[in-house]
Amino acid sequence: MLVLIFRLLIVATIVVISYSLIKYTLQPERKLKKAQNAHQFYFLDDSTNVRKNFQLTFKGIMFEGEKYLEATKESFEVVRVYIKANTDRLRGLTFSDFHFIEEEVLLRYPEATIEWASPIKEFMKQAKQPEER
Repeated sequence: MLVLIFRLLIVATIVVISYSLIKYTLQPERKLKKAQNAHQFYFLDDSTNVRKNFQLTFKGIMFEGEKYLEATKESFEVVRVYIKANTDRLRGLTFSDFHFIEEEVLLRYPEATIEWASPIKEFMKQAKQPEER
């Protein structure tokens, strides 16, 4: 009887460890951190939950976006996205990098206008001014 209980305990332990490993490898936050460490682009978002901010990483920098839902002519859509980042790590990013991020956000939320936090906001205005002249 004791041997049977011991075997069941071993099987239960193997099942719990396997389940934990599978959950760990499929965890989206882990994929986000992995992409950040590899300086790759990764977009983590729950598009069904407007209250939950999205996160993205690009060139090793983490960005966070707040989504704002409002009524459009046809339906309720995300119409405004406010993006902020850790300003200590922005060194070396160019206008085209921020433009790439904007395009990726607009792919997911085509009705949205994008607002950047300072100092990115000022940089984007300054970079667009020579283009408009």
